Order: sequence, then C-alpha cells, then structure tokens
Amino acid sequence: MKAYLIDEIPRTCRKKIKVFLDKAAQRSSMEAVYWGRIPDDLLSEEQYDHRDCRPHVFGIELGDDWLKMELLVRPLHNMRCTCCAYATRQQRDFILHFADAMIQDLGIRT
Repeated sequence: MKAYLIDEIPRTCRKKIKVFLDKAAQRSSMEAVYWGRIPDDLLSEEQYDHRDCRPHVFGIELGDDWLKMELLVRPLHNMRCTCCAYATRQQRDFILHFADAMIQDLGIRT
C-alpha cells in the first residue's frame, strides 16, 4: 500500500489530531481510522462517472505517535469497484496538503 507517513509526532499531540479528524473527516467503524473525502472535482474520469460509488475517500490512520494517509482512493461503500485506484497526482497533492496543513494548523512539531 502506498501511503504518506508522518512519524515522531509527540504523544501529547494525539488528542489534538483526534479532535481535528473528528471534525474534518468521517470516522470508520475501527477506532483511530478515518475517511478523508476527495472533492468531486478531483476525481478521475472513471470515479466521476461512478456516481453511485460516491463519496470517494482515502484512509487516515492515527497511531500513538504517527499519522498515515493512504494514497488509495476508493468508494466509501463499495471497496471492490473498478474505480478504486491509487491517487492521481492531483488527488495525491490534495492528500499531502490535507496532512501538512493539519500539522501546521495544529502547531505540531515532527
């Protein structure tokens, strides 16, 4: 799995990140796993055409001292569809910006 990993996050910052993700992402059924939504205007042609598969999301996992953003864009409710694919350049830029802006906005040093 391709992913963007931010590690060596101070453990004292975990709660700040969790509060942020509770507001900015969708919680999954698993603890510490969230879904970040890819804006419709960044979807690939196939993803855009698959209206029944929307929203398209990327996985976010929060560890004790790390944060991982998956670079796989998938439908939230149908993980086996053909529109599930690794992030395009624009989608990857969105995911990286989401992570970097969160770290910067929360004032977290890594």
